[in-house]
Amino acid sequence: MVRRGVPVGSPFRLLLLCASFALTGYAGVRLLADDWFAVAVWFVGAALLHDLVLLPLYAVADRSVVRGLDATGHRDRALYVRVPAALSGLLLLVWFPLISGRVERRYRLGTGLSPDGFLARWLLITAVLFGAAALLLALRLRRATKQRPPATH
Repeated sequence: MVRRGVPVGSPFRLLLLCASFALTGYAGVRLLADDWFAVAVWFVGAALLHDLVLLPLYAVADRSVVRGLDATGHRDRALYVRVPAALSGLLLLVWFPLISGRVERRYRLGTGLSPDGFLARWLLITAVLFGAAALLLALRLRRATKQRPPATH
């Protein structure tokens, strides 16, 4: 017997979905209440900037990393570069105004805190991400060489 109709899921899933729609609706009403045109321009500008500028840039960067690793025969190690680079890029994208120092005055007036140090912290987090990826790669390579049977001549 074939069930027809719309699959609805569990009651908890439906409640969670309704709550997320309610929260999204509330945030949308609050966001668009003051200056809806500026918000719409910002969204369109962000989408265009991402699709026309950023996406080709990180696609070229990823392709060059994969080709470089493929030339050395280690294409499977691309994730050890991709993951920290993606996380670092995401942090840069989110915190760019403070990292670049472009909103220093507004940040100081709004929070009463100094915006100094965002660049240094982002660089430190980036170094830790790449260092952790390198350490994980080294540990996995070490474990793989220990599990490999000795070569016979």
